[in-house]
Amino acid sequence: MQIESGLHTHGVLQRNAQNVSDAVVTGSCTRDGKVLLTVSQGTRPLAKFMGETVGVAEKGRFSCELKGIPVGGPYRVQLCIASATGKWVDTTEVDDVLVGDLWLLGGQSNMQGVGLLKDAPATHPEVRAFYLDDRWEVARETLHDISTSVDDVHRVLCGGSLPPPNTLTGVGPGHAFGLEMQRRRKVPQGLIAAAHGGTSMTQWDPKRRDENGNSLYGAMIRRLRACGGKVCGMIWYQGESDANGDAAPLFTKRMIEFVDALRRDAGTPAMPVAMVQISRVIGWSRESGRYWNAIQEQQRRLAEKVERLACVPAIDLSMDDNIHISGKGQSILGRRLAEAMQCLTGDQTLSPPIELAEVKSQVTERNLADIHVRFRHVVGELRSGARPWGFQLVTRDGEPLERIFDVELRGDTAIVHTGLAPFEADMHLLHYGYQSNPYCNIVDEAGRSLPVLGPASIGIPKALSPAIRRVLVSPIFTGAGKLEGLAYPTELESLQLTPRDFPTDFCDRHLEISGRGGEDCLLYYAVHLVVDEPMPIVFLIGYDGPVKVWLDGEERHHDPEGCNPAVADRVKLSAELAPGRHTLLVALGGNNGRAWGVFLRMLRPDVPPEAVLEQAYSFPRLEP
Repeated sequence: MQIESGLHTHGVLQRNAQNVSDAVVTGSCTRDGKVLLTVSQGTRPLAKFMGETVGVAEKGRFSCELKGIPVGGPYRVQLCIASATGKWVDTTEVDDVLVGDLWLLGGQSNMQGVGLLKDAPATHPEVRAFYLDDRWEVARETLHDISTSVDDVHRVLCGGSLPPPNTLTGVGPGHAFGLEMQRRRKVPQGLIAAAHGGTSMTQWDPKRRDENGNSLYGAMIRRLRACGGKVCGMIWYQGESDANGDAAPLFTKRMIEFVDALRRDAGTPAMPVAMVQISRVIGWSRESGRYWNAIQEQQRRLAEKVERLACVPAIDLSMDDNIHISGKGQSILGRRLAEAMQCLTGDQTLSPPIELAEVKSQVTERNLADIHVRFRHVVGELRSGARPWGFQLVTRDGEPLERIFDVELRGDTAIVHTGLAPFEADMHLLHYGYQSNPYCNIVDEAGRSLPVLGPASIGIPKALSPAIRRVLVSPIFTGAGKLEGLAYPTELESLQLTPRDFPTDFCDRHLEISGRGGEDCLLYYAVHLVVDEPMPIVFLIGYDGPVKVWLDGEERHHDPEGCNPAVADRVKLSAELAPGRHTLLVALGGNNGRAWGVFLRMLRPDVPPEAVLEQAYSFPRLEP
């Protein structure tokens, strides 16, 4: 008898829900007859498995089922073929067999393992690996020694020949994952190595399954079947090779297809998948960094589209070169993957990886915008070893803004203190882990990192115009008190309006007002708007003195008690603007020399958030 799949010396058989084996073993033989099973542990045969009939052999092939072997081991498993007379006519024996959990390990170089071997974790007799040469042994780094592969795809990907021994070796997360799973589950763990460095989702295309060892996906499925065809789940680290303009837009679609195919081919529709969010790379251009962030954001959000999938951050981990996580970092990552897998498989004592809950802005007492970034699944409180860092503001055009002056950690929330005016915050986007080589140091009390995120809208995206800085202004007139009796001017020309460009979003005239020595005064601001098609507009106005506002000559707002400080967007005036020319006129009382000016901008309330993100809308034109 020659075993071909399902049973190997030093191997691990996948347990079922009853904590016993349920493996199918196939192979070749020279005789026909019943296949009998004998299982021993040490020198003691297991009573249930002393010559039990488990299959049949005919026409040079045999197949049998190893049902009911308890979790644990090691076991010595003997298979024999008995003729019709009961005589043993063909026999094979496999030693040091364990029953526990099997896991697929896939992806590219950070799963293959490039971390320094001096930091490799210690071995454990109940954590085994199915190496690329189709051999089971106690797991030790390197799990993926490409030079030993029996699948031709690895030779092709290496340029036509396998590399010399020990040239592509290092620490990956798989070994630490297996050690942590064994520590938590107290049963043997088996790791089926299947990764190859530098590979893209196109090279992992499930449509190439039938190519067997000539494709990455085919080789992985062949190896899965060689180990019995059943596994507990998969850990996955890939995405660096898809961080480009052609592949990044297709990443989510390809990952969904990959996971669907894997679950179908493994016969496990709900197979859990714990994947890694790609970490850092040094030396990439800003344009390439944009695609790097695009992959990270798709990975972060993939669990919204794929059930029983978790994404584990790695952005805070140390590195051993310009793209590979260090040996020490890989051990941390392996433990994070194990915790995520435990959560996916129902362990209620652990928290899933940290996820973004919401991003919103709040106005501070200094009339600035704080951005509150709240997270789910935080263990204890967020913390950092030094000043918390990693957040970045960008414009909707992707330009970075240096407007963050500090970050405060409060429970499950990072409060990003900015120098933005309140009305500015909603106009921009937020990242954590911006570009391809950021510094990120925020974790929870369990040492788990925040995920890379962004671009994230701050609150619900709104169609807000920039602050209006070019306005018509009047000279300083004699005051009108709290403006109760102030009427719309009979002729606008009487206001002597002239255009002025203000350098900031606040149309500030406090030097002129204070120059009047504290006497009561009055001034006007006006904006002429041209509308091409009917649209609703909300005028957002802030001020620091008595104010009165007219739209096309109709009084729309009066606040006799307006005073410092000027708060942007204090008043919202809704209007339905017909095509044509419209005039907004604001009268501001000098507030006995304490008034400074006004804020002006517009909001389109009819634009849905998706159109805001695509900037698929317009505002009235400002007349020169």
